[in-house]
Amino acid sequence: MSKKSNREMHGERAGAGSADNLKNAEFSENKLKEGIGKEGNGKIRSREDKERNNKAAGLKLLQERIKELEEENSALKDQLLRKQADFENFRKRMSREKEDSIRYANSKLLLDLTGIIDDFERAIQSAEVSKDFEAFLQGISLIEKQMTAMLENRWGLKRFSSQGEKFDPDKHEAIASEESESYKDSVVLEDYQKGYYLHERLLRPARVKVAKPVAVLEKKGDENLKQAEDNKENKNEND
Repeated sequence: MSKKSNREMHGERAGAGSADNLKNAEFSENKLKEGIGKEGNGKIRSREDKERNNKAAGLKLLQERIKELEEENSALKDQLLRKQADFENFRKRMSREKEDSIRYANSKLLLDLTGIIDDFERAIQSAEVSKDFEAFLQGISLIEKQMTAMLENRWGLKRFSSQGEKFDPDKHEAIASEESESYKDSVVLEDYQKGYYLHERLLRPARVKVAKPVAVLEKKGDENLKQAEDNKENKNEND
């Protein structure tokens, strides 16, 4: 075999070098693609992992919040039950106090009256021994005055007399009447039953006998007579 010339050898080396360079370029390109692919996959996996971590963290926070709300709800239910129990106890207590207030509202008044009852008992016992009617009458009159004074001063119960006053239908109840020429207006002649005020309010009207002026009755009779005559004249005219 003949030796190759320098030109041929150089050409062969150049061709071999070009082939090697091409292979190296292809290898580098593949490596680059492979690296890019791995980097892309890594980024995708990293983003997915991050999303999973965020979801897990959010779920954990949500679960913790749910637990807090459940505990808060339980505490509020306990408070509500306690408040309801307290209100029920308060309602029962107020109901008992109201009943007691109504039941014992007059206890102070009745306590004052027990002293009057004691005075009556002593007066009766004294009368049984002494058989003195005048002394008994004086004792009863004194007790009556003490009782009315106590009721007026301590409880505002004031008794009033009406005899001689002008008849007032707001505080008088006429249960009898008598014609009289001595009065121009209706006047109370007699108290059958005295009236009472409780402070400024009328508690019971006085039951009285009233004088009716004769002049008023005559005037009313004249008016009735005149009306009858007018009716008779109208009837005659119509006939």
